[in-house]
Amino acid sequence: MKKIFAPLSVLILVVGLGSQECRAWDYEGHRLVNQLALASLPTNFPAFALAPAGLERVAFLAGEPDRWRNTPDLGHCNGPDHYIDLDELDPFGLDMHTLTPFRHDFTAQLALGRAAHPDRFLPIDPEANFDHTRQLVGFLPWAIAENYDKLKSGFAYLKTFIEDGTPEEIANAQQNILYIMGVMGHYVGDAAQPLHTTKYHHGWVGENPNQYKTDKGFHSWIDGGYFHKIGGVTLEELRPRIQSAQTIKTGKGGTVFPQALAYIIDQHKLVEPLYKLDKEGKLSGEGEVGHEGKAFLTAQLVAGGQELGNLWFTAWQQAAPDTFLKSSLAKRKLANSNHAKP
Repeated sequence: MKKIFAPLSVLILVVGLGSQECRAWDYEGHRLVNQLALASLPTNFPAFALAPAGLERVAFLAGEPDRWRNTPDLGHCNGPDHYIDLDELDPFGLDMHTLTPFRHDFTAQLALGRAAHPDRFLPIDPEANFDHTRQLVGFLPWAIAENYDKLKSGFAYLKTFIEDGTPEEIANAQQNILYIMGVMGHYVGDAAQPLHTTKYHHGWVGENPNQYKTDKGFHSWIDGGYFHKIGGVTLEELRPRIQSAQTIKTGKGGTVFPQALAYIIDQHKLVEPLYKLDKEGKLSGEGEVGHEGKAFLTAQLVAGGQELGNLWFTAWQQAAPDTFLKSSLAKRKLANSNHAKP
């Protein structure tokens, strides 16, 4: 069978010029989203991220949040970060376009909405709620925005260490940034898979006048089964569709929450078109018609890579040196200088 993704040597060459029990994209797909984002970065982006070791580190970390599933106790805090069921917000009295950027305020709103209108919700089965996430609808936009803030912080203190820190401090700051870039990419990639924005994540539920697929395996088919069926997709194939990263508009205080939410809402609009493609046989992988769905899914990989590259680029551009750290390093330098005097 033809390989699904290009060999690592090819990927590095091209880039250098990669709980709802659901995963958006297989590891290869998440890796590809991160590699597409890396390919969008300008040549004057910090060199440590564009060196072969940096490229591989960020690409590998695309799969990190899914790897945490080998420890079930993390399901409560990590699982909801992978999705948000936007079509579940209405019973809580919430509008997807005006969600609060504060994660814990949102959680409180869910609890208050459920308490105020218990008739709008089915009872939660305790046996099926072992991780205590069934009363939630997901935290995906917060996961993206919060990781962006961590990345911006990382660039801020890296810039300060470059001016006044030690080589060891600079190296550690660089490794922290690579880690955040890679992990953050997973959540942006999650959002690019429309089934991570909806209650129809594992097949259509409830009223189904259009007779869309109800098979729970539909999610895994979109994540990677379809690509395996048709022979795959490579970075070389998608790389020409990536544009140079651009700064994005941020909200009050520099938050990217409104942008993250708008990006997710755009992907949510594609949920029903995805089901229509399946109904028309364009996602079967069989024959000429069965290959037509490839264009839709590859466009989502590219959309994820582009959004991620823009977020990384914006964090780097907007990170000002850490003034508190700068003051601390100046005091250290003075103390060392006084200590060195005879």
